[in-house]
Amino acid sequence: MGNLLEHVGIEKERVHFSWISSAEATKFVDVVKKITEKVRALGPNKKLKKQYN
Repeated sequence: MGNLLEHVGIEKERVHFSWISSAEATKFVDVVKKITEKVRALGPNKKLKKQYN
């Protein structure tokens, strides 16, 4: 999957897959917060920005 994402201009660090049960609301919140912080730290996707500007 990583190669396909990079091919279309999306860094693999911007995508996260996680199996979370509907009964695990706390885990869902924790995972979303962690990934949101990580993506914000990466900043704008420079590859996609160049393509669409």
